[in-house]
Amino acid sequence: MSYETITKVTQDIVLEGTKPAKEVAQSIGKPYSTLLREINPFDNNAKLGAATLMDILKTTQETKPLEFIAESIGYTLKPRVN
Repeated sequence: MSYETITKVTQDIVLEGTKPAKEVAQSIGKPYSTLLREINPFDNNAKLGAATLMDILKTTQETKPLEFIAESIGYTLKPRVN
């Protein structure tokens, strides 16, 4: 059983992704420290909002959070074929 959360998956792509976390923060218009709080799965006083998650997805071009959400509700994410 996986104990990952959407916040943890998002934290991983921001902190370990190809785009530096400070650049992600700047791209989405958030102070770096605020972004780090919002993606911290252990900070119960700060939450990752849906709009911020969308901004992170657009900025990083990463699909792991979407895949996590889809899988957790019984779906599979697949790319659109053009």
